[in-house]
Amino acid sequence: MPIKPSVKDMIYYEVTDHRMVRGEGVHLYDGAGEAYLDCASATFNLSLGYSHPAVVGAIQKQAELAIHLTSSFRSDPVDDLVGKLVACSPESLTRVHLKVAGGSEANEGAIKMAQAATGRSEVITLFRSHLGQTMMMTSMSGNAFRKAPFPLLHPGSMQVPDPYCYRCFYGQDRASCALMCVDRLDDFLEYASSGRVAAMVVEPISGNGGNIVSPDGYLPGLRDFCDRHGIMLILDEVQTGIGRTGRMFAAQHFGVEPDAITVAKGLGGSGAQVAAILSGERLDGLPGHHHSFTYGANLLAAAAANVTLDIVGRPEFLANVTATGRRIMDRLTDLQRRFRCIGDVRGVGLMIGAELVGPDREPDVALTNELAARSMEHGLILRTSRYGFGNVIKIRPPLILTMGQADEIGDKFESLLTAVTS
Repeated sequence: MPIKPSVKDMIYYEVTDHRMVRGEGVHLYDGAGEAYLDCASATFNLSLGYSHPAVVGAIQKQAELAIHLTSSFRSDPVDDLVGKLVACSPESLTRVHLKVAGGSEANEGAIKMAQAATGRSEVITLFRSHLGQTMMMTSMSGNAFRKAPFPLLHPGSMQVPDPYCYRCFYGQDRASCALMCVDRLDDFLEYASSGRVAAMVVEPISGNGGNIVSPDGYLPGLRDFCDRHGIMLILDEVQTGIGRTGRMFAAQHFGVEPDAITVAKGLGGSGAQVAAILSGERLDGLPGHHHSFTYGANLLAAAAANVTLDIVGRPEFLANVTATGRRIMDRLTDLQRRFRCIGDVRGVGLMIGAELVGPDREPDVALTNELAARSMEHGLILRTSRYGFGNVIKIRPPLILTMGQADEIGDKFESLLTAVTS
């Protein structure tokens, strides 16, 4: 008789042998009782950490009333969430589309809105962009390795260079470049596009692409470019939104008014599956049947999102995100002076990246992956950029991080660096 495979072998995707049993705050615990400080906030979505009591309580209370309601009816949790999102978003955004259940669906919906509103089809994104996992979003993202196995069923996108000052595509220095990454977009539009561009979709700080922080003037420059050409500017804030940068949205940190913001991940607080498209009046008009998902506007998710916004929106909460993020950045900058393998440190709030390099500043992907693989030996959970193809360690702990825990991250990361590089 054939031997039955183990349960691990039955799981289609790859998993480790670590069996986790519970989470509390910023820590995840395994079956042996070992604690790990999670610098990835699970999948960068636990803005309030594991099992936040306010989120758990809101979900329990709502579950006693109703778990799900079709989105064609109104309900208090959804009405409250719509009002709160409009109140905390940039002034240009006065509409909320909740009939999406994840960031991929939110980005795809915002693009559909732009296509319907402009009558155009093409989309501009960045080289290292990660817009999601649907076929349309995979096709419109950067990174050839993500597209290689699949037919590109959704043509009509064009990728342009990131505002990556550490490795400038144009070989320039930020002090004197005059933002060529914006200035050259007119050339891409004239010579490389179809001439029918509906939208430009940009992460203010790249999530999977290497924690590339938009330099001063970049996003306002994109706003001007889009206005001159009748293009809708969509900010993908699936990772940067809901307090991650020390402001509710990164758009507010960088001083730009987009035509739409997409949000997911951290909106659920402790892992509730919720997403939204925040849009302005220019994107009105897409009929509901063109973008509507069964578990969008879910009542449990809306209840969790409401308490999450209440907590994250407190000025003292956001101030702590800024302060703890600065503490980690200062520690990483100090480590950069002592460890030559750290080529660059960049971030805003608690969205931080450390770029690992070799002797000639070449990307050191092997070292980056070894650090992530051995991080749990030192009590940390770390993830890397570009699904292991990149050379940036991403540090994005839950936003409830204390100053003591920020120091703990620095101590443990230094211990890890010493162990791996000695």
